[in-house]
Amino acid sequence: MQKQIYAAYDEEGLYIYQAFKPKTVANAVAKGTFGAGFNTNRLTWIKPSFAWVLQRTQYATKYRMNAIARIKLSHEGWLHILAQSVPTQFDANRYENEEVWQQALETATVIHQWDPERSLTGKKLDRAAIQVGMRNEELSLKYVNEWILGIEDVTDLAHQIGAVARDHHPVLPEVPEEKVYPISEKLQQLLGSD
Repeated sequence: MQKQIYAAYDEEGLYIYQAFKPKTVANAVAKGTFGAGFNTNRLTWIKPSFAWVLQRTQYATKYRMNAIARIKLSHEGWLHILAQSVPTQFDANRYENEEVWQQALETATVIHQWDPERSLTGKKLDRAAIQVGMRNEELSLKYVNEWILGIEDVTDLAHQIGAVARDHHPVLPEVPEEKVYPISEKLQQLLGSD
């Protein structure tokens, strides 16, 4: 399974996705970043794959995940987060043994994992999607206060795509194109990317 980061991005930053209760997303859209309903003290997962989030939330219909935020994150912030990441599964290319990896995992401020990727309508693809978890309050505060460039609510879009997937309709609504996100060779090794 191919492991590369796919994301929609431009010169300013890239788009990542998070699912919450509707009130949390509404507050974030109004503020331009996260506020009420967002807890910086707990593990928070960010994902550049819209399709992955659609599958995970069942097209924004799952309890407490029935609203999806599309967050524009600065490249600086994204790369800073990735550079601190430890895989949730043992990687023999990166760690001399499982004990060393386990110690790194226990103290990591950022963790990541590669999950099977799907298309917007749920078809299995031959590549993996990355999800990244921040579990450090200081880092989460930087995410919220410095690196987020904007937030929009894409819940209605998720529902539209869900209807297309259910009805096997060939025409999808327009979504930003996700393409390979370029990262350094050092970061590729760190993430176990191809």
